Amino acid sequence: MEQKIIEIIAEYQGRPVENYGVDQKFTEMGLDSLDLAELVIQLENEGLTVELSPEINTPAKLASAIKNS
Repeated sequence: MEQKIIEIIAEYQGRPVENYGVDQKFTEMGLDSLDLAELVIQLENEGLTVELSPEINTPAKLASAIKNS
């Protein structure tokens, strides 16, 4: 799941997947709240339930939250 999240972010930003890490904060990736909303929409379109909170600030934490929902 972590890799899928990174792939979506990389495609959204038009950058190589290698530019991102699973423990890199979304803000360090250049994502703002609107970008995160788009990420959530894309994940929900794939049938996943996603609820972001301030503590979920990396792809690894987001993947964990999805698995635990």
